[in-house]
Amino acid sequence: MDTLCDQLKGQNTAVACFYFDFTAQKEQTPTSILGALLKQVIGGLNEIPEKIVQAFRDQRNVAGSRGPGLSEIREMLKGVSSAQRTFLCIDALDECVSECRLKVLDSLKYILQRSPTTRIFLTGRQHTRRTVEKHLSGKITTVPITPTEGDIIRFLRLRLSEDTTPEAMDSSLEADILKSIPETVSEVYVRAADN
Repeated sequence: MDTLCDQLKGQNTAVACFYFDFTAQKEQTPTSILGALLKQVIGGLNEIPEKIVQAFRDQRNVAGSRGPGLSEIREMLKGVSSAQRTFLCIDALDECVSECRLKVLDSLKYILQRSPTTRIFLTGRQHTRRTVEKHLSGKITTVPITPTEGDIIRFLRLRLSEDTTPEAMDSSLEADILKSIPETVSEVYVRAADN
């Protein structure tokens, strides 16, 4: 994200991102996800389009003061992303509940079909690939990325250095962790590649 933002600095381009958190799945509805992306895109504009201002005013007057629905937010996001080059980055799609994932992908497909200047960057584990390819067929390029043993060991060392109870870890346990986890992860990726 930082690299993308740095490369696009000073250009008429919007970058918005959303990270799926498996601990917040109930709060991460298609409406809230697209709403978060919309908020980021319009946050970079000099002026909020009147259609968007009016849509929120109209909803404020509805009983219960609910916000705009998914189809309205999708339309707003399509509208603002059509007016400028836009990158929508969604990380950890695999952490999204299946039914929510399908609605999000359908909404992204809708936006891509109607906004030729929009690009979408998705990350997720291997098992989500078929779903993404099915819903965004003809609109995507997939790049499988497999961590190397060095990547895994660096990650583990970082996490171990952040341990809040370092006294619970001795050098033997740390060595065991640094040996067994990379082997297990490698086996999982080999099995996935064989399927």
